[in-house]
Amino acid sequence: MKTRDNAWTLLTEYTKTEGLLRHALAVEAAMRHYARQRGGDEEKWALTGLLHDFDYERYPSLEDHPTKGSEILRREGYPDDVIEAILGHGNHTGVPRQSDMAKVLFAVDELSGLVVAVAMVKGRQMNLVETRSVMKKMKDKAFARGVNRDDVRSGAEEIGVPLEEHVEAVIEALKEVAPSLGL
Repeated sequence: MKTRDNAWTLLTEYTKTEGLLRHALAVEAAMRHYARQRGGDEEKWALTGLLHDFDYERYPSLEDHPTKGSEILRREGYPDDVIEAILGHGNHTGVPRQSDMAKVLFAVDELSGLVVAVAMVKGRQMNLVETRSVMKKMKDKAFARGVNRDDVRSGAEEIGVPLEEHVEAVIEALKEVAPSLGL
């Protein structure tokens, strides 16, 4: 199994944008949180979250992301279940999310972005983010337009967690790493 240092090196080789690096850290934290809750391999789940978008800056089209990245991960020797989870984090790839790790990655990806966006409007204070404020912002389609609300809802369904509980779990996970997210 590759280490977090290996994954960070790969991520920073392909990703230079601070916002994308912070997104990777947010998803990593949410994946780690859920791995602890669900008895998953914490390091593997976290590494999957960290790398899920590593190729996006270089290959942003739906045709290429995360397909090109999966080819790179395969060459680098990452496990098949990590690659399959990353391929499944977007509906456009047609790769089914079969493992719990893959389902959770899909569930936390978009939601992590929304939670961070709410923290930004709260003065970059993650400790001020509450579940009800995230739920309210979910209804505001003009807020954090890039966040796919349908994916947030269906992600919670796929992992079998009520949406409000899922939002709370991601908030708690991101509070643990708030300084690394610039919050």
